[in-house]
Amino acid sequence: MARVVPDVTGLDKQFDYLVPPDLADQVRVGTMVRVGLAGRRVGGWVVGLGPPAEDLPLERLRPLAKVTGQGPAGELIDLAGWASWRWAAGRLRPFLGTASPARAVPALPVAARSAATPGPVDPGGARLARTGGGVLRRPPSADPVPIVLAAAAAGPVLVVTPALDGARLLGARLRRAGLTVAVVPKDWAAAAGGVDVVLGARAAAWAPMPRLGAAVVLDEHDEALQEERSPTWHARDVVLERARRAGAPCLLVSPVPSLATLSSGAALEVPSRNEERAGWPILEVVDRTQEEPWRRSLISSRLLRYLVDPDRLVVCVLNAPGRARRLACRSCRALQRCERCQAAVAQVREGGLRCARCGVERPVVCQSCGASALAALRPGVSALRNQLESAAGRPVVEVTGADPAGNLAPAEVYVGTEAVLHRVPHADVVAFLDFDDELLAPRFRADEQALALLARAARLLGPRSDGGRLLVQTRLPRHEVLDAVLHADPGRLTAAALARRAELDLPPVSALAVVSDAGAEAMVDELRRAPGVRVSGPADGRYLVRAADASTLADAFASTPRPHARVRIEVDPPRV
Repeated sequence: MARVVPDVTGLDKQFDYLVPPDLADQVRVGTMVRVGLAGRRVGGWVVGLGPPAEDLPLERLRPLAKVTGQGPAGELIDLAGWASWRWAAGRLRPFLGTASPARAVPALPVAARSAATPGPVDPGGARLARTGGGVLRRPPSADPVPIVLAAAAAGPVLVVTPALDGARLLGARLRRAGLTVAVVPKDWAAAAGGVDVVLGARAAAWAPMPRLGAAVVLDEHDEALQEERSPTWHARDVVLERARRAGAPCLLVSPVPSLATLSSGAALEVPSRNEERAGWPILEVVDRTQEEPWRRSLISSRLLRYLVDPDRLVVCVLNAPGRARRLACRSCRALQRCERCQAAVAQVREGGLRCARCGVERPVVCQSCGASALAALRPGVSALRNQLESAAGRPVVEVTGADPAGNLAPAEVYVGTEAVLHRVPHADVVAFLDFDDELLAPRFRADEQALALLARAARLLGPRSDGGRLLVQTRLPRHEVLDAVLHADPGRLTAAALARRAELDLPPVSALAVVSDAGAEAMVDELRRAPGVRVSGPADGRYLVRAADASTLADAFASTPRPHARVRIEVDPPRV
């Protein structure tokens, strides 16, 4: 008898089927099959094998219709069971689908592993690989190849990166170094057969490997490693659990390690101060504190000097879409911030200011000087490209996330949202025209996300010796995020950020989930009865569910029955 999970959306049950004698030698746990269900044939995965129960009438069981091909190995099916608990999914199907090949694989190729690991290795990575793994902090311009080579010395290595394009480029370099490489999902069969390095984007956390010798997660701080759809699983946590089960070291690599990683107790390996400073570009901070708060021009004299320089490729970043309006005092020019969580406040009704992050309200009064006359800061996003073009005297290309990838027009000046940092391969100057939108964003991870944005920009500029300039225009020149980049020491942000999270009871100090949609109210009514769980809300139809740790939160969701109405659960939401 085979227990099968059907590949049918919304169906979370497992069904038993008989294994025909002519298919017995092809069926194992993880095999992809076709079965009859409700009058039609559907795909599915075998998640268990065994004799039928003695009291089960065999004539009621239908046989498997067909074996489609190879699927995820048994250990990945077990890992999917853990993931369905960890991210409150209660379903195996989304994870089994991610772990499966895009096309049918009838048989696996012969393993193709090289005899040795060539090339120079990262000494810190080699130390962590020998001692069981940890966190490698490396500057944005650091080469990931020596890190992967250090991990490969322990055996076949799994590498997960935020973007598939980056995985392909890294794979090409590793092949030139003499290693056999499979980039998933395209090379799923080769990865299952056995190679030196299996790598890919987020879904590579579920890539097949006959034996896991070591694992590497590059840019573990990057939000692209987390699935936006429910279940909101994170590739970093999946790889960590997978490596733990295999007894393999796991290296988490980042120029700005996330607070979740740093607070986990993992060993931290940092470069020397000289090496880290050399790996970050020079930061130039344009202090706009003394300017009139209603001044709408985003082109400072410092930026203008770079715009008119024909020898410099300039990238201008303005994350205008979806940002809250900011206010400044007309008298003392101070930005209006929440006294509790330090986010920007907005005037949401006549006579009141409200923080979009924590909901605290106060009268329209400047907390610095007591004046009541405030000015709204509204950068002219639609006219910005024309303004830059007039100032620079050369063409300016606008780039947004809606633009198709790989279709970047050549130019000497680019402007756009943060998507431009992923489309332009190199720059001489990266200018954030109004970085306060990032520093004061109404999200509890705003400080981490702002630091990650600067690290991404620093990668475009290269090391300090290349002469690139990271230009930041702000009214908060002494903010701890800018201080961390100025000194090329991301650790300067950690203590202050963790203290704020502790005061607000936010991750990584606690575990957090967001429950929304039509069945949210019914579900949180049940969750309130679970031990160790705190529920707040609703706000905009969403409830916040907190617990002391991820295990307590997962157990609470696992023990709570799902309502009949649709409900969406976001565990570890990145942008709340």
